[in-house]
Amino acid sequence: MLSITKIFHFEMAHAIYGYAGACKNIHGHSYELHVTVSAERDETVYIPPPGFMADFKDIKKWVQAAVIEKMDHSLLLSPDFIAANPTVSSFKNLVIFEAEPTAENLLIHIRQMLVNIFPENLKLIRLKLFETKDSYAEWIE
Repeated sequence: MLSITKIFHFEMAHAIYGYAGACKNIHGHSYELHVTVSAERDETVYIPPPGFMADFKDIKKWVQAAVIEKMDHSLLLSPDFIAANPTVSSFKNLVIFEAEPTAENLLIHIRQMLVNIFPENLKLIRLKLFETKDSYAEWIE
């Protein structure tokens, strides 16, 4: 299977309610998101001109609008965290997230944001979200 991947970076803060470690406090990460798409095609022949399965510029435009612009420099907190810490509800960059904003839950959410944005000929097949340079969650179709 032939696929292409575009990599995105964004900054975001969160806290994990009910967690016993340091992540129970509001803190931030420099996230790295890998978005991989594929197209069903005959892989024994070259792609006709201009030779792209998809233009990386288009993937960038679609993912920027659907995900990055909504998550970059935001603070994601669950309703449980906000209920236990009501003073944070006045933060201007607060996004109330329906679950605990772990890497795994963020990836589920990002997949929901992306699954229908690509043209019919492209299929989202993999997402990888690095929370740190050596820790990530991955979804594979």
